[in-house]
Amino acid sequence: MPKSNAIASKSRSDRALLIVFFLMCTAASIGLTLWLLQDEIRLPSLSAKARKQVPQPEQYETLKKDIEIRKSRLAQSYNAAQNDAEREVVLSESRILLESILPKMMRCWLGTQWDFNGTTETPGNGKIACGYFVNTIMRDAGFSLPRIKLSQQPSQTILGAFVPRDSMSIRTGMDYSAFHELILSKAAGIYIVGLDKHVGFIVHDGSELHFIHSSGRAPWCVVDETKENAVALQNSHYRVIGNVTAQTKTLKKWLLDESVYSAN
Repeated sequence: MPKSNAIASKSRSDRALLIVFFLMCTAASIGLTLWLLQDEIRLPSLSAKARKQVPQPEQYETLKKDIEIRKSRLAQSYNAAQNDAEREVVLSESRILLESILPKMMRCWLGTQWDFNGTTETPGNGKIACGYFVNTIMRDAGFSLPRIKLSQQPSQTILGAFVPRDSMSIRTGMDYSAFHELILSKAAGIYIVGLDKHVGFIVHDGSELHFIHSSGRAPWCVVDETKENAVALQNSHYRVIGNVTAQTKTLKKWLLDESVYSAN
C-alpha cells in the first residue's frame, strides 16, 4: 500500500476512534446528569398533578361539624357504659370513625400552598407549614391541643403527643423499601411520621400507604403521595412513626376532651 494511502487510512481510523470516544463521553455525561437530576425530573409531572388539586374549605367545614356531632354521641355512650366491655365497643367505634374521616379531612387541604411560617386554619386560604398542617387537622378532628405551641415542636414531640415512646418505631439510615415494608406489615390506621426536618401523616388502609403532608419541596403544597413519589420520605435519614388511632389512651382523651399535650 502506498505510504500516502496508509497515512490517510490511519487518519480516518483515528477520526473514527475520536468520534466513538466523543459519543461515549457524551452518553456518559447525559446519563450522569439524568441520574443527578432524577428527583427534579419527576417533579414537573408531580407539580402539574398537584396544581389540579383544588382545596375544599366548604367540605372541610362539613366534615368538622360531622365529626363533632358523632364524637359527642360517642362520648355520651362512653360515659354511660356500665363496664369495660361496653367502653371497648365505644373505643372501637371511635377508632373506625377517625380512620374514616381523618383522610377525608387531610385531602380537603390538597393544593394548599406550603410556607415555612404558614399558619392558616382554612384549606386554600393562605399557606401552611408541615407541623401546622398536622396539628390543625388533629385539632379540627376533635383532639384538645395547643395548636401553635405543639406545631413549633420537633417532629418526635408532635408524634409523642399522640403516641407513647414505647409505641414508636424509630429508624435511622434504614433502606426506604425496607422501611415501607415494615410500616405496611403493621396494623392499618392513621400514622404520624417525623423525618429529619419534616412531619406528616401516613394513611395505612391495610393494603397501601399514602404520605399526606405539606411539602417543603416542589410542588410546594399539601400533597398525597404513594411509595414511588414520596421523595421527602424516601430521602430522610431519620424516620420516627407511630399509629395514632391504635392508642387506647389517646382515643379516651379524644372522647373526654382531655389535652393530648402539655408543655413543661
